[in-house]
Amino acid sequence: MTYKQNYCPVVLVVEDHDDTRFMLRTILEHDGYAMLEASDGLEGIEIAIRQHPDLVLLDGNLPGLDGLSAARRMREQESLRDVPIVALSGHAGPEFQAAARAAGCDASITKPLDFAEFRSTLNRLLSSYSHAA
Repeated sequence: MTYKQNYCPVVLVVEDHDDTRFMLRTILEHDGYAMLEASDGLEGIEIAIRQHPDLVLLDGNLPGLDGLSAARRMREQESLRDVPIVALSGHAGPEFQAAARAAGCDASITKPLDFAEFRSTLNRLLSSYSHAA
């Protein structure tokens, strides 16, 4: 990892499925990240504003406020404009990828996850972030 010594990047996971959150927590903690959790879009926005994570993983299909709407609302917040957002979705098509970009997401990853792609995306997005070395 290319992060400053003693710094643990914080990733907010906004995902309504417990099993998926558990899997993401396992991967993230193994790779040296701290994790915040939310189970719907509104809770994700509130936690992001309050905790200012280094990166947000946002499921596209959430109860209540969907992930792309949550991404748009996060981008409206001055304090979150530069926080990388990665959309996670079971939709593999270019339509979802374009919609995710239009909503302000920096990347989108299809579920089930390709772990190498997942790790590469996080490393790429966090390497240019202000906490990266």
